[in-house]
Amino acid sequence: MPDAISPVRLEANLNGKVVVVFGGTSGIGLSAAIRAKAAGAGVFVIGMDAEKAKKTAAQYGFVGWRAVDVTKGDAVKAALADIPHVDHLVLLAGSFVAGKVVDADIEYLRKAFDERIWAASYAIQSLGTRLSSDASVTLISGILADRPNTFGTAILAAASAAMEAFARGLALELAPRRVNAISPGTVDTPLLGKVLGEGRDGYVAALAEKLPLKRIGTADEVGAAVVFLMSNGFMTGETLHIDGGARLV
Repeated sequence: MPDAISPVRLEANLNGKVVVVFGGTSGIGLSAAIRAKAAGAGVFVIGMDAEKAKKTAAQYGFVGWRAVDVTKGDAVKAALADIPHVDHLVLLAGSFVAGKVVDADIEYLRKAFDERIWAASYAIQSLGTRLSSDASVTLISGILADRPNTFGTAILAAASAAMEAFARGLALELAPRRVNAISPGTVDTPLLGKVLGEGRDGYVAALAEKLPLKRIGTADEVGAAVVFLMSNGFMTGETLHIDGGARLV
């Protein structure tokens, strides 16, 4: 007879866990932080703006907040210095960097990698052994990794694809810690409005017509995927696509 197999808890249970969410003051990151707290975690949110981070932490009852430029290694190290240990590290920070390689400022385009690959590296290295031995790390990619376009997003597409490869490599380097990535499609977040401005509604309507589900995603749907990656102890080295079938059309 085989040994008895313990039942798997499918619902998120993060009781007593410490969760740090970079990019946790709005959009997908905020949704993930709210869900992690609801599942029992103590949550730290990290954003760019100190006043916004402080207000967000107070509004939702998070245990702490930080404000930091994630492209600055010393600043990331200082922001994490007084957190004794971390069970789940979520790295969702990153702006929309667009410009065609033939004529854009290379220093500006470099931000796509600085805010993603190097920011994640700073955070992981800064935590060191304070990242629990059974911790999870969640990175963010994006639909551009699979479906680049002609709107000056080649570098951002490359950075997004790099995050998926980074997750696979880190899953081996950091094992038995788990490392995964999420790849959202177009999602209704404040960043979308900021990027598209007055053209937002027309863009969303046209895109929705092409998508199998006839709508774009919500921050809460992607936030739920982040919490799934935290709580599923047998998933590592994967990229979870939350794109409404955008890769299929």
